[in-house]
Amino acid sequence: MDIDRYFARIGLSEMPARSSDGLGAVQMAHRQSIGFENLAIPLGQGIRIDSASVFEKLVTRGRGGYCFEQNRLYADALSAMGLVNRPLLARVLLGLGEGVVPPRTHTLLLVNLDGEAWIADAGFGGSYVPPLPLEDGAQVQTGDGAWHRLLRGGERGSLGGEWRLERAGPAGATDGRGAPHGDWQPQYVFDLDDVAQDDLEMSNHWTSTRPGTRFTTLCVASVVLEGGFASLSDRQFTIGRHGKSEVRQIETAAEYARLLGETFGIALSEEDAAKLPIFA
Repeated sequence: MDIDRYFARIGLSEMPARSSDGLGAVQMAHRQSIGFENLAIPLGQGIRIDSASVFEKLVTRGRGGYCFEQNRLYADALSAMGLVNRPLLARVLLGLGEGVVPPRTHTLLLVNLDGEAWIADAGFGGSYVPPLPLEDGAQVQTGDGAWHRLLRGGERGSLGGEWRLERAGPAGATDGRGAPHGDWQPQYVFDLDDVAQDDLEMSNHWTSTRPGTRFTTLCVASVVLEGGFASLSDRQFTIGRHGKSEVRQIETAAEYARLLGETFGIALSEEDAAKLPIFA
């Protein structure tokens, strides 16, 4: 981890304090600068989640990535800052019906802040998830107008998860999977079991290769904006700020590549954009 190059990538000139405010500052800068994307999958490039490969892709080459890449980079950066952390695995519930039990295809971080446990997540593509203390009922509001809360739920190891993250806010500040109402909606559930690197490798392999899933059938990207959120689902571009949303279709590979660079912080050449199945 070259922490100076990482900070340059996310637009920070110096290391923030090792505090909850500092954690929030790094995470917000990360999510506003390094877009979430799965484009390596439809391009047939594969996804590696070891530290060196992730740094080379997201920092050196200026690409984005999805949760297993984003939170590998984020974990390495937090470790370099002196913040002890470890990965957790979660089941994403955003946009799913009641009673559906999805596999554990999302990773987030458990961070030790002066002896207190916090969750931190720079890799959730559906909406912005701020750092939260691991406390039943913990709540925080974000700049997109949404509230977020943690609830202690089922028993450890249960399918429903030991903890449940929920969000209440405008659907326009999500990737389109948020319900149109602003009531509390589940984002994901997780427990605190230890997660080995091979557990992450297995989840990453399933997520990036399983036929018929979101990441193997769509080209997606998202990024956090000041007061809002932007997302791409195939050629549909949605941008929401301060409760108002705009939607338009991307017509050409050149426009797509330019939008990725200007809005999402993702460097993808026009030639590679043209190879995506949405333009083939």
